[in-house]
Amino acid sequence: MSFCSFAGKEYYKDHFKPGVYVCSQCEHPLFSSRSKYEHSSPWPAFTETIREDSVTKHMESLTAFKVLCGKCGNGLGHEFVSDGPEDGLSRF
Repeated sequence: MSFCSFAGKEYYKDHFKPGVYVCSQCEHPLFSSRSKYEHSSPWPAFTETIREDSVTKHMESLTAFKVLCGKCGNGLGHEFVSDGPEDGLSRF
């Protein structure tokens, strides 16, 4: 994950200050804090990217896409279709 740590506590999961989340490899803008929400997963959760070209997505199943940085291809995790905080919204 571009901005996630698997050792110890995940800092950005409970981080809700205004700002922009960027790729840790190339600093490409990915998500706005306005689209971030609380979720039970151990990682930060967002409903949308900042721009359409912020990420590249590859379908893994009917309900999940592999998500990469739109600039450098760094792995960011997944988009889970219709698993967001409201009906019809995805969870990144």
